[in-house]
Order: sequence, then C-alpha cells, then structure tokens
Amino acid sequence: MQELDVRGMRKPDKHPAIFATYAALPVGAAFVLVNDHDPQHLREEFETDHVGSFRWEYLNREMRDWRIRITKLAATPLPRVLVDTTAITADAAADVTGAVWKLQVRERDLDSNVIALPPGRSIDAHTGPDLDVLIHVLAGGGRLTTELGTIDLTPGLLLWMPRRSRRQLTAGAAGLRYLTVHQRRQALLIDTSRAGTSG
Repeated sequence: MQELDVRGMRKPDKHPAIFATYAALPVGAAFVLVNDHDPQHLREEFETDHVGSFRWEYLNREMRDWRIRITKLAATPLPRVLVDTTAITADAAADVTGAVWKLQVRERDLDSNVIALPPGRSIDAHTGPDLDVLIHVLAGGGRLTTELGTIDLTPGLLLWMPRRSRRQLTAGAAGLRYLTVHQRRQALLIDTSRAGTSG
C-alpha cells in the first residue's frame, strides 16, 4: 500500500500533497499517511470536502509516528445537505448585517452566501461585480432598486442580477435575508459600512 510520509515536508506543502495523493486514488484504494502528530485539522478538511466518501482509520498513534489509512470510497465528493435555511432565516428582523452563512467547500466552482440586512438597512447603490449573480429571497422583504425602477422583494423570489448591473438592496420592516449564488472568484465583498435607512 502506498505510504505518504509528510514529517519532513514544509507545513504549507503538507495538505496539498495529501489531497493530491487522495485525488489520484482509484475508488476503493487507500494510502497510509505518516505524520508526527494527530492531524485533526486535516480530518476536519476531509469532513468538509469529502463527507461520507472516505474512510479514516488510525493504524498507529505513537509520538512522532502517527499512521492513518485513508480510503477513497467514491469517485467524487457526494451530494449533501449544507444547511437548513429555515434555521438561519427564522428571525429575519434580527440586528445582523452581512453573511450569516457561506459555502466553505475548498474545491468548488461556485460561491454562495446567505446575506442578512436588518429592518431599514440597505446596501448602497453600486455597480455589481463582473459576473452574474442569482439571488433567492428567503425571508423578510424589501426592495431592489435598479437603473430604471424598483422590484419588490418577497420570500420565494428568484432574481437574476446581470454582471455589472446597477443595484441597491433595501430591507423592509421585517428585515431581509437572501441567498446568493455566483461563479467563484475572490471574495464578493458587500460594503455595509455606509448602510443607511430606507425612506
């Protein structure tokens, strides 16, 4: 069985080497990871990216000689539930601003967040990023102001925000929570530092 001894590697090189070794495995195959400590953070990353599709077995737990057999059980990461949005939208009127949930999987092509705006707060008018964004209104309400008009926001609405389109989002009396989905890029930042009140 293949063995990967990372004890002599630089710290920044360890996890990439481990995940590359795992990715190269055929389904049902395994490798033995040799490390100088219990790699708990690594296991958390496996649980985030490959939950249910790998097996983690300790073979040895001695000081400076930890050995773990990691088996690949599926060809790709498995579809799975990420979050129950009813739990994070139960109180849309709470005084919370910004991302209350974000997609954490490392290997992905999409980014996704649940954004919260308290009652009366807004994201100032701005030109959107150079990518298309889908917005699904989850709870509360408000309005979207576009270049030529406004759209009332109510739970269940699915909106398409074309790249570089002008927009302003304002929460209504019950606050506003919505899910965004877009192509992955460097962080999609929302500036709420100058968030005002609707009027």
